[in-house]
Amino acid sequence: MNQIHERVAALITGPLEGMGYELVRVHLSHRARPVLQVMAERADGAAMSVDDCAEISHSVSALLDAEDPIVGAYTLEVSSPGIDRPLTRPRDFERFAGFDARIETRDAIAGRRRFKGKLLGLAGGMVSIDVEEETVHLPFEAIAKARLVLTDELIAAARAAPPRLKNPAMTAGIAAPNLGPDVMGDERQVDEYDRDSR
Repeated sequence: MNQIHERVAALITGPLEGMGYELVRVHLSHRARPVLQVMAERADGAAMSVDDCAEISHSVSALLDAEDPIVGAYTLEVSSPGIDRPLTRPRDFERFAGFDARIETRDAIAGRRRFKGKLLGLAGGMVSIDVEEETVHLPFEAIAKARLVLTDELIAAARAAPPRLKNPAMTAGIAAPNLGPDVMGDERQVDEYDRDSR
């Protein structure tokens, strides 16, 4: 996580928790017009709604207006994780043990940086994943990014599981002037907020 991600996360984590949400990820894309993605889920395990995303968007927007942690114009996008969600926190690797995942490390481990296989969990700060019938142990701090792989097993579990796993990806903010195919590709409901530099 870079300095901007850390600053935004530190700014909004507490207020989101006070509203009954958990921050999953903060990501600032490097496009012609950057997009600040705030990904969150409900702390009570219920499925996220568009109204939830809109509520978060209004609150986060006010915090960003007050603190102004990002220089220049950007678009704020608030979204829920979806089924094939990113894995960003230690508890994510425990909670989704048994499902297929893709993991990329910052530096090569055992001669490679990309791993795909069945997630086995996390213990002692090490994430275990079964790759081609071999168990690989990866330091959590060495992981650059990870996400679940959309499989028949994951879809079946989502249909039968608690509300939190069932939640489809959705995105919301305030007004939507610049929707593009990159946002709409996975059938998200989108409402973005363009923030101009002051």
